[in-house]
Amino acid sequence: MNETTTLAVGGMHCDACVASVNRALERLDGVVSARAALATAKVVVCYDHSRLSVDDLIEVIEDAGFDAR
Repeated sequence: MNETTTLAVGGMHCDACVASVNRALERLDGVVSARAALATAKVVVCYDHSRLSVDDLIEVIEDAGFDAR
């Protein structure tokens, strides 16, 4: 079953940063879509919550070099 969550992402300064966040999340098995926005410093993630938790999403963003909450 899919769930959507919005996370604040710190450290995005350009379109390449946005693409990095999206790519990192979309590589996760269980992520349906990820849409980061530079203007809001947020990412909206649709994911299968039976396979992933919000903590998993945060960990991947942080591993990509950004802050997330």
